[in-house]
Amino acid sequence: MSSIQFIGMAAALGLSAMGSAFGAGFAALSSVGAWKKCYANGKPAPFIMIAFSGAPLTQTIYGFLLMNFISSAVAAGAAPMLAMFTGIFGGMAIGLSAFFQGKVAAASADALGETGKGTANYFIVIGIIETVALFTLVFSLLLLQ
Repeated sequence: MSSIQFIGMAAALGLSAMGSAFGAGFAALSSVGAWKKCYANGKPAPFIMIAFSGAPLTQTIYGFLLMNFISSAVAAGAAPMLAMFTGIFGGMAIGLSAFFQGKVAAASADALGETGKGTANYFIVIGIIETVALFTLVFSLLLLQ
């Protein structure tokens, strides 16, 4: 019995979580810097930047779901090699989505702190990047069927 699918399961969660960690780190650092600018200039510091900081965290959930989909698919007869590669490349795509979502959230925090405007626009762009992770999750599930 092959256990190669466990590599895919670990990669799905691990790579997604790494992307979330980097993305949330970028966004949080920028939010703190933007708040500092607001305080230094006597402007109100937008609390909504907390949402920018946390936006990349959802990709860890997607990685966890993909890991579970891989486990279920192999139990139902899917090829372990397919499961491994789906986990590696799916986890990588989800993690990269979180990484870049964090970079965009960082730029959004900086812009909002500077201007106090554009919140809805920033969330729309952050949501577009989120869609990459969602598409990856759904298409990976379909691939494993």
